[in-house]
Amino acid sequence: MKKYSFVLAAALVLLVLLPQTFAQRKEKADPTIRSVEGVVTNAAGQTVQGAVVQLKNTKTLQIRSFISKEDGTYAFHGLSTNVDYELKAEYQGASSDVKNLSVFDSRRKAVINLQLNK
Repeated sequence: MKKYSFVLAAALVLLVLLPQTFAQRKEKADPTIRSVEGVVTNAAGQTVQGAVVQLKNTKTLQIRSFISKEDGTYAFHGLSTNVDYELKAEYQGASSDVKNLSVFDSRRKAVINLQLNK
C-alpha cells in the first residue's frame, strides 16, 4: 500500500510543478527572435501545396526557402527583430506580390498570407 501512495504523491507533485515549468520557459523566450507563418493560396483562394516561399533578409540579402505543406502553410523561425524581411511565393509560373515583415512589426509570431497571381 505504501508503494501506491508514493506513486500517487509523486504524480500529484508532477501535476502541480509541470505547468509552472512550461510557464517559465515561455517567459524566458528571447525577445530578439520572432517567426513568420502563413498560407499560400491561388487566385481562386484555394490552398497551394508545393509553392516555393522565399524569405529575403534585406540586410544580408540571404534568401531562405520553404515548400508549402499539403494545407498550403509555410513557416520561418529564428528571425531577428532588428531586420526587415521580404516574402514572396511562386508556383508553376504564378507568383505573389512581395510582402514585408518590418522591424516596426512587434508581433513575435507574424502571420502573412500570400496569394498567387495568374
